[in-house]
Amino acid sequence: MAHDVARAILGTVQPGPDMDVLDFGCGTGLLTLALQPHVRTITAVDSSQGMLDVLDAKIRARSLTNVRTRLVDLDRGDELPGPFDLAVSSMTFHHIRDVGMLLDRIAGVLKPAGRIAVADLDSDEGKFHDSDEGVFHPGFDRCVMMKSFEAAGFSSVRNRTAAIIQKPGPSGEMRTFTVFLMTAEKKE
Repeated sequence: MAHDVARAILGTVQPGPDMDVLDFGCGTGLLTLALQPHVRTITAVDSSQGMLDVLDAKIRARSLTNVRTRLVDLDRGDELPGPFDLAVSSMTFHHIRDVGMLLDRIAGVLKPAGRIAVADLDSDEGKFHDSDEGVFHPGFDRCVMMKSFEAAGFSSVRNRTAAIIQKPGPSGEMRTFTVFLMTAEKKE
């Protein structure tokens, strides 16, 4: 899925070698590492030191010089670093209680005309995760999410399907979930 999301971001936003990128909720760095060869720098932030430790090991093993990690827990009052040309996030927003606040924070660290690309679940009635612990949204309605982007000061909001995931349900039946990619530009 991370490769599908990266491919959708590369095809839609077209990050380039002159761009500094923020990967919010980077986890172990699957999206970070897929975008890394295409950008000047990428700063991977997550609220889990364990996830960042795994990514740091990958960075060392590959001798990457344009990737940084940073522990950021917005619930503790940490601030996002910046400024960036592009902010990306994959499968993180459904774990965020206040999506509007996060969009405001991201807009605040983007350069004028900076871009955002968020991949997350379409509404799924809470069936994607086996447990709802740490899950604040059972996916998102794309129209509602577009309005949240606009309320945070983004324009030219667009969306597309970035990935299709097949997962077995509790009875072993295969269920299909879609992941959207929503992109926008910060108003100048």
